[in-house]
Parts: sequence; structure tokens; C-alpha cells
Amino acid sequence: MATVIQAMTMAGEPRTIPAGAIDDLRARLRGTLLQAGDPGYDEARLVWNGMIDRRPALIAQCAGMIDVARAVQFARSYDLLVAVRGGGHSFPGHSTCDGGLVIDLSPMRRIEVDPQARRARAEGGVRWGELDHATQEYGLAVTGGQVSHTGIAGLTLGGGMGWLMREHGLTVDNLLSADLVTADGTHLRANAEEHPDLFWALRGGGGNFGIVTEFEYRLHPVGPMLYGGLIGYPLAEAVNVFRDARDYLATAPEALSATLVLLRSPEGHPLAGVAVCYTGDPGAAEPAIAPLRRLDTPVMEQLGPMPYVAVQQMIDQIAAPGLRYYMRSNLLDRLDEETIGIAAEHFARCPSPQSIVIFVQMGGAVARVVPGATAFPHRQAAYSFTALSIWTDPNADGENVAWIRSLWADLRPKLPNAVYVNELTGDEGEARLRAAYGPAYERLAALKRQYDPANVFRLNQNIAPLA
Repeated sequence: MATVIQAMTMAGEPRTIPAGAIDDLRARLRGTLLQAGDPGYDEARLVWNGMIDRRPALIAQCAGMIDVARAVQFARSYDLLVAVRGGGHSFPGHSTCDGGLVIDLSPMRRIEVDPQARRARAEGGVRWGELDHATQEYGLAVTGGQVSHTGIAGLTLGGGMGWLMREHGLTVDNLLSADLVTADGTHLRANAEEHPDLFWALRGGGGNFGIVTEFEYRLHPVGPMLYGGLIGYPLAEAVNVFRDARDYLATAPEALSATLVLLRSPEGHPLAGVAVCYTGDPGAAEPAIAPLRRLDTPVMEQLGPMPYVAVQQMIDQIAAPGLRYYMRSNLLDRLDEETIGIAAEHFARCPSPQSIVIFVQMGGAVARVVPGATAFPHRQAAYSFTALSIWTDPNADGENVAWIRSLWADLRPKLPNAVYVNELTGDEGEARLRAAYGPAYERLAALKRQYDPANVFRLNQNIAPLA
């Protein structure tokens, strides 16, 4: 039997919810409604970033779109703070909250693949590894992240970078339709013909406009086997290695994607690494990658044919759930030696051996989409930069956060005012938020007023409804 609970409104005020209302919602859900003290509550409230430790009043583990709509309507009836959880990978912890209602899509994992039409439909709780496995049964895939346990929902709605983007575009460039529940509990389908304005906003505007319960993607022939891995050089050679890699990659085929990464080897040695994925003709893979093996004298190589699903899992252990994460990110017009040098200098002083700095190559198909065709505005970026502090001990929070902030203080004045919304943290301010949405911001704010005027969906990189 449920008890009366104290919850939190959207305005941050306490709200008592009667026992009968909780029991009624529980009876109306196909899924599970959890509150503190229930079996499974403490597990269900955990998210990917171990720094985030919040206690929702209620967690609605939804079994389908109707459950989502009923949870939204319940939240509106009590003016509750709402968090939406897909994969739970939000860096600042937007997929949970203190005192509010978490609408948890993680039980919603249905995937349908149409290999003839090269399309897939996937519910909002699906992870990329699950979608990859389903589509790779037919030798198909869609651009989707570089960590397989990331949820498809958050990554898609923010734009969707990944190994396939230079050849096939961002995830949003391959999104064909989205089914969602809006702030009043209504179900809509958005695509090029139905609610095209909303469809535009969903492709880069984050979770501001509703809860997407199902995505439909265009698929491309990929794999199942391709060529990939990591080449490691001494950290002392980072400037030369990354500069020469940059110069080669500028004219490399779009089937070759690369991520330049500062990391430590399994033995603890600091490295300037070049991670690669080649999706073209297998016979052309080694010649295409060969110049990246001659940038200096490699101190390690892990290269060769591998399944696409293995490429998608290459950094899963680095980004394991439950570790502590803090970051700064930015988009780059070009990757210059000064930026590389500052990053390498700071990396040499990094307090945690788990931390990394990455430069993800963009361009190709990403840049061929007409600016403004989607809400993702950063079409001409050459690289995405991310400095990610990763550690395990809560007592080390201060030094690891300070390391990121010190690196950022030295780099920020030299970088353009542009950031990928999925890599924006929760403590960067309004100017950085606007930089994430760029010239799309005002149109997004107008659509926010239309679809969510009360700002129910505010626990995200939030766009305030246009006044």
C-alpha cells in the first residue's frame, strides 16, 4: 500500500501527494511505479554518472506510450518536477531529479528492422548496442555514438555523432520520424509531412519538446566486418602526431573516420592515440590507414578486422556506468598545434589515469546538409573536442574537477563559441547554452512556447519558451 509522499513541484516547492492518487497511478500503468523503500528503487534511481546521487519521489518505469502519457498527465495534475530517462547517460544528470517524477523509458526496448526498406523502428529505452546488434543481423546500421550502452533517445535528439557520420551523416540526418508524448499528454507523430516544425526541432533541440517513445531511422549497408582499432604514440609527440594526422585526414576518404585521443595505456603510459574505423572496401582499409601508422614510432597497435559492433564498444570500459565524470567540450573550426599542445600539457598533469581528451573528426556528410535544415547548427565544425575527467573515489572530486577547469581556462579563449549540446554540462551558464543551439535558438524558443509553454520538460539543456 502506498503512503503519502512529499514531492517537489516544477517551481521547487513541496507538494504532498495522497496515497490514493499514487495507488491509482500504479494501477493504471502496465509498467512499475516505484517510490523510496520499494524493492528496486535504489537501483532504478542510479544513472551513468556516479557523481549524480538524487532521490526522486516517484519513478514510473513505463511499458509503452500509454504509460508515458499517463505519467505526464499525473505529473501535470500535481505540477510535479519531471525528469525523463532513456539511457541515463546525461553528463549533468538530467535523467533524474530530487523529489520529482522520473519517467523511465528503460523497459521500452522493442526494435523492428525492415531490411528491404532499410529502416528500423526502436523504442525510447533502447541502447545503441541493442540497435546495432539488431540491424547488423542484416549488415545495416545508422550513425550512433561511440559507447554502446548510451541510450538512443538522448543521443539522437541532440544531433548524434558517431563513427559513421562522415559517410552517412549525423543520427538526426537519418531520422525519418518520431512518435512522442507532448507536455499535455497528447501523442503525436512528427516527420517531414506531419508536424514538420516539430520534426525540425527534434533533430538537434534535445528533450525540450516532448518524450519520444519511438524513433524511425534510415539504415545503411555497414559491415558486419570492417577495419578498426587504435594506434598509440608517445604523449611527448602529441603535437606532431595529431598535426600530421589532421593533415592526412583532411583529404582522406569519408569511409575512414578517426578520433585523436590522449589516454593512458593499460600499463599506465600516457599516449597520443589515433583511433580509426574504416567502413569501405576491406582491400582498401590497410592502405587508407597506413599513413596513420607512420606518424612516429608507435608504442602500441591494436588494429585489424573486427565486427562493427566491436568498434562501437571500443571505449565502453573507459566510459563504464557508475564512474565519476566531469567534462568540458567545444567544437573546432580547425585543429591547430596550439590547441593540441595545451591539451597535451594539461593531460600530462592529469590526476586520474582514467581520464581522456579526444578530438573527433567531423566533416564529410555532416557538412553537406544545408545549414538550418535541422536544429543541429554546427555543420561546418572540423572537430569536436572533449576533455573528460574520469575517476572512482568521491574524495578525489575536487582535484579532478579542478583539472578540467584549469585546462578549460587555458583553452577557452582560443576556441570558437560553439558546443555540442549533448556534451554541455550543468554549470556553464546561459551563454554556453545559447552557443549549443546557435542560430536555431530563437526558432526553438518559439516552438517551445507552442509545444511546452509551461516548460514541463525543463530538466535538459533547457530552452525557455519564448515570452
